[in-house]
Amino acid sequence: MTDAAPHAGMHGPAVGHLAGIDADWARLIRCVGPCTHRPEAAREPCEALIRAVAYQQLHARAADAIVARFLGLYPQPGFPQPERILATPRDILRTCGFSGRKVDTVLGIAQGTLDGVVPSRRAADGMSDDELIARLTTLPGIGRWTVEMLLIFTLGRQDVLPADDFGIREGYRFLKSLDVAPGRREMERTGLPWRPYRTVAAWYLWRVPLLPDYRRKG
Repeated sequence: MTDAAPHAGMHGPAVGHLAGIDADWARLIRCVGPCTHRPEAAREPCEALIRAVAYQQLHARAADAIVARFLGLYPQPGFPQPERILATPRDILRTCGFSGRKVDTVLGIAQGTLDGVVPSRRAADGMSDDELIARLTTLPGIGRWTVEMLLIFTLGRQDVLPADDFGIREGYRFLKSLDVAPGRREMERTGLPWRPYRTVAAWYLWRVPLLPDYRRKG
């Protein structure tokens, strides 16, 4: 197995770093190709968090449908403002496909935005990962994973590893031919050599199911 891997593009240094870790990483990168991760640069944290809540514990297709129905409640272009979300009856939000608990979380995000707990995009850009995690996980229904999705897909942070994420743990299990996927603490320790590019490492591990020889256990 060679160390040949696509290094071109904005993620070239990260890809080169990961490909140099060992032969398994080199093969994964060669099979998947260049990293095409692009954060949603113009998205506000309120929107990013609500979208992440829709995707909690759901397949992407089901979550896509929920988000589409949610946006369909508000005919004006763009993402609805917090005031409009708070004015929407709970039963109407439930028709989008949100569980009752997720409705509470969505409304909590909207209220948290008005209260200043959820920062603006400009303010968030000036905060550290740990600051944002500590602040936003005070909101009901918002855990570390949800904030990590904000950090990766909206704020474009380069060194985030969602160690609780099933897809990442399962991807690493397959990458290393393990019988059991690692737990959170083991995943955090395992990811230390991937610094300072753990976001790109996560991006590649999420794509393991696309490999032709991938087989999920269990």
